[in-house]
Amino acid sequence: MSANTSRQPTGDSDLSSGPGQAAPSADGTPEAAEGATKVSEGSGRPTHRFWSSRRIPAALAALLSAAAVGFLLYDVVAVRAGRNAMRWRRRLAEELATRPLDDVWMIVGAAVAMALGLWLFLLAVTPGLRRLLSMRRPTGIPGTEDVRAGLDRRAAALVLRDRAMRVPGVQSAQVDVGRRKVKAQARAHFRELEEVRADLDAELGEAVTSLGLARQPTLAVRVRRPKKG
Repeated sequence: MSANTSRQPTGDSDLSSGPGQAAPSADGTPEAAEGATKVSEGSGRPTHRFWSSRRIPAALAALLSAAAVGFLLYDVVAVRAGRNAMRWRRRLAEELATRPLDDVWMIVGAAVAMALGLWLFLLAVTPGLRRLLSMRRPTGIPGTEDVRAGLDRRAAALVLRDRAMRVPGVQSAQVDVGRRKVKAQARAHFRELEEVRADLDAELGEAVTSLGLARQPTLAVRVRRPKKG
């Protein structure tokens, strides 16, 4: 998720910094170096991502399965009661018995079934809700052991963008917040680019720490001059 804002343009060069270290954590201890992220909370237990309930895929899979099984069960009961099997089931049994395994329709059907099964498997084993960032759990407060909080990535991007706009010389800013990395791009219409970048590093590093995220993301800042009109 990203957020951006701007003022009036001038000028033309740029200055960028690679992914920097995240600012010190709230307890005063520095985070790991570039690329290393850490999930922690006050109690020492790991903080996991939020899991999506995925109601729509679950409802669709349940309805389709119930319809198919119910339709097949009805036909089986009808045959046991002395009636003829439905035409579609006789045709399906005939096709499965006579078509070779290397037939194009057999391969296509198997590929579709495999893709559907893989999709359902991925939905079952992945948490989803990528837009939510887990926050540190409160400590030292009785009854809050099971409290969990999450921060929307778009809201985090808006907070960081507003902090970036406070830096003197920044004309416009765009911030993209990921689960492991925060990318900030700014345009500076006065002051030296290196000075603006250093101030942005400090300001955004402090802002990222103040968000209270369980996983401290790395920070990458890029500063350039606005293009001439």
